[in-house]
Amino acid sequence: MTGILYGVGVGPGDPELMTLKAVRCIRENRVIAVPGERAEETVAYRIAVQAVPELAEKELVALTMPMTHDREAMRRSHERAAEQLETYLRKGENVVFLTLGDPAVYSTFSYVQRIVKGHGFTTELVSGVPSFCAAAARLDVPLVEWNEPLHVLPAVHRLEEGILDAPGNYVLMKSGRKMNRVKTLLAADGRVVSMVENCGMENERVYRSLEEIPDDAGYYSLIIAKEVEKR
Repeated sequence: MTGILYGVGVGPGDPELMTLKAVRCIRENRVIAVPGERAEETVAYRIAVQAVPELAEKELVALTMPMTHDREAMRRSHERAAEQLETYLRKGENVVFLTLGDPAVYSTFSYVQRIVKGHGFTTELVSGVPSFCAAAARLDVPLVEWNEPLHVLPAVHRLEEGILDAPGNYVLMKSGRKMNRVKTLLAADGRVVSMVENCGMENERVYRSLEEIPDDAGYYSLIIAKEVEKR
């Protein structure tokens, strides 16, 4: 019997938003994988260990995942990570891979999962609270109502075209590195804009208008841009 690779979402930052299933999965398994040079220093680990203190006693596997847009470099790092994890799976050990938010939404886990599944191993996803749902809750606003569509975009990759022309509301994730560009687009777009930076973390910041948003906002900056309500 080979082990199972679990992709476990730890939510956006507040350990109280971790699901009971995520907590149980961490508690019941010995090997915990985290993308980063040092597992204990990663955001995902620091969130999870607050909800599951015994995580500090587990065997931690640090997976080096350089932040790059070089697709070939990314592919090599994902293959190395899969190889690391498969050494445990072949021995019958389950591995819990911690990921921010939900493992089905723009998660590094999905790339590793595809490789591991392709090699014949079993994988499972454990849902977490997505960052855009947590940010909407923090702002005390609905994401969508009635028949409004919702568009979720990784701003760091998808705003080169300079177009936000579909009807409905937008979530712009990972906006920090291109904040000047994002703010220029939103100013021309006319939607009602708010943002949460580092949602659920100690250094959380809330901005309730486009004018309040700083140009040097951090990587974990999530913008909600809503159509002006028609009366």
